Amino acid sequence: MAHPHITQSNIHFKWSRKLTPALTVASGTEVTFDLRDGGNNQITPENQATILNNLDFGAMDPGFGPVAVEGAEPGDVLRVDILELQPGAYGWTAILNDFGLLSDEFPEPSLKIWDLSTVDEGYAEFKKGIRIPVRPFLGVMGLAPATDEELPTIPPYDWGGNMDCKHITQGATLYLPVQTAGALFSCGDGHAAQGDGEVCGTAIETPMRARLRFTLEKNKPWVRSPHFLTTEGAQPHADRGREYAVMGLDADLREAARKALRAAIEWLGAEKGLARAEAYMLCSVVGDLKIVQAVDMPHYGVVCTIPLGIFVDE
Repeated sequence: MAHPHITQSNIHFKWSRKLTPALTVASGTEVTFDLRDGGNNQITPENQATILNNLDFGAMDPGFGPVAVEGAEPGDVLRVDILELQPGAYGWTAILNDFGLLSDEFPEPSLKIWDLSTVDEGYAEFKKGIRIPVRPFLGVMGLAPATDEELPTIPPYDWGGNMDCKHITQGATLYLPVQTAGALFSCGDGHAAQGDGEVCGTAIETPMRARLRFTLEKNKPWVRSPHFLTTEGAQPHADRGREYAVMGLDADLREAARKALRAAIEWLGAEKGLARAEAYMLCSVVGDLKIVQAVDMPHYGVVCTIPLGIFVDE
């Protein structure tokens, strides 16, 4: 059975309740999406040698849609079931100018192109001996805002947007508070894998095909920001196994995270022989930032954890 479909031509770069719906569907409808990547497919294996100096940053993080849901009104909740996600044949991770947790320490752009032909086997190879578990998700899922103002697609908002939450995988359910009539859902920014924090600013960015189901829910006033339910059964990130963790401590939470990330990069260079830029990108696609201490002031504690199972030659 064919489902209503959103194509790559249904593209926009602002959240707005003034956008004309590309589709209008009834509650309970499944919709398929054909999505460009978070860089708007500007980066490809063919142009990798030159593209970082020619990127159009105004065309980054596009949304695809919007899909209007019949009967949706402010105060309702839109339930989004993530039924199927299929990454493209390739992906990329980049260090971009003035972007990322350590942007001041990595002024030179750098690019890694990924061969995703092994996705069905559950991994993508970073380099010989390092395999990253593939856990696809959509970085951007959101609704139109209540205001007439057009808002950028780069940040997240209380009604969704560029959340970059790796836990909203296939089989998960997202709940978004409706802000305007029809809800006006859009999505994009497919990722094949990402660490919590996406520390260098990019994950394994990839075009994505998605199948989502939209259900309107009433009388849930406590949903005032994105809520989600993880997939049933074994959790997709529960197989990280033994991890190596480094801690950063500082009175400023962001600086504590930066200290932890620097320490992880240093460890990957000393123990695993990675160049500094390689280690930074590896942390972005598989390292998890976790707040482990937030009460014993004046210092916050943040750890960056690296799963040792990715090092397959050891």
